[in-house]
Amino acid sequence: MTGKVIRPAPAEIEYKNMRFLITEQPQDPTIQNYIKILKEHRVSHLISFPDGSPPTIEIIDKWLCLLNNEFSSSSESSSEAKCVGVHCVTGLGRAPVLVAVALVELGMKYEDAVELIRKKRRGAINSRQLEFLAKYKRRKYFLKGKKKCHIQ
Repeated sequence: MTGKVIRPAPAEIEYKNMRFLITEQPQDPTIQNYIKILKEHRVSHLISFPDGSPPTIEIIDKWLCLLNNEFSSSSESSSEAKCVGVHCVTGLGRAPVLVAVALVELGMKYEDAVELIRKKRRGAINSRQLEFLAKYKRRKYFLKGKKKCHIQ
């Protein structure tokens, strides 16, 4: 009997005016279903960053800038709100960490951000990533007057 790999379903995280879809990296056999899921969630951007260590300040800056640009221009109702998709190989490490950083920047405590993400994406965020989030200092990026950025 060949065992079928059970993968976690995409997890939508919504907080304040931002929506995220955490997924695993699509494979050739699943690409059509992946595209369908992205369309269903009205994903406007899909972000991926290299495996390995926690995100660098440069990656975090680009991430927060993208979110600022994407969500500050959103005047849509919450039922039609934009959604940013984030993926890594399994959708359990790097992608959830970026979403957690965004939640912290929106004013959520890191413990609450991790709990919210893990409720929707079981197994997300390992101990090394949890340590990174515990040390992450909120930069108050989304507060009025801090929204100056540009993506290169």
